[in-house]
Amino acid sequence: MQPSLEAATSVLATRADDGSVPACIGIIMDGNRRWAREQGLPAVLGHKHGADKLKEVLGWAKDRGIHHLIVYAFSTENWNRSQEETDYLMDTIRHFFRKQSADLQEVKQRGGRLRFVGERGRFAPDIQELFTHAEEVTATGEYTLWVCLSYGGRAEILHAAEALQKSGELVTEASFAKHLWTHGMPDPDLIIRTSGEERLSGFLPWQSVYSELFFTKTYWPAFSEAEFDAILAEYTLRERRHGK
Repeated sequence: MQPSLEAATSVLATRADDGSVPACIGIIMDGNRRWAREQGLPAVLGHKHGADKLKEVLGWAKDRGIHHLIVYAFSTENWNRSQEETDYLMDTIRHFFRKQSADLQEVKQRGGRLRFVGERGRFAPDIQELFTHAEEVTATGEYTLWVCLSYGGRAEILHAAEALQKSGELVTEASFAKHLWTHGMPDPDLIIRTSGEERLSGFLPWQSVYSELFFTKTYWPAFSEAEFDAILAEYTLRERRHGK
């Protein structure tokens, strides 16, 4: 019989320091547009509420001793969305990460460290500059937020393969991983996808081979702290053998 949520939550509380709580969580932040439509709002406004939710979740992760949070914010395929939506997303990125933004300062004050993963060269020069600035001003943070922007797992693997071939290095898992955009990022212990879709959609295919997967029907802007804790509680009950 599956233990109750109350029992699982108790387990989470008592095992917070023994490695049972994940060191690294990946999140596919899905459902912004559908949430906005159901609220009677323009679909693009869902992305603003999604950005606000991200700040909340970063705080929850820190409070629970989770040192790495990876979020899938914008995929390589998302460039194919309407010009209106991509323009709005770019403006949201500019607002969130601009040099004196309250959002960036809040991340820094919470001890957050920002790292951006993906095809940075596809963004406008001013946005690329904001990425660099945000990484520099948060470099001493203890809790790392990895933001996947213009990211696709296949594109990352192809990039690494080409770079490894040019380097002339011996082909090993370690030498290959060194050329990934995510080099230095730990593999996610668990991955959460919101909105009811049950697939990874190109999110970290190399890094997720032993990740525990959790899918929830909740749209990203409505994702709650209680649901976050319920997922962490269930995670503590899973036996992770890594193929052994």
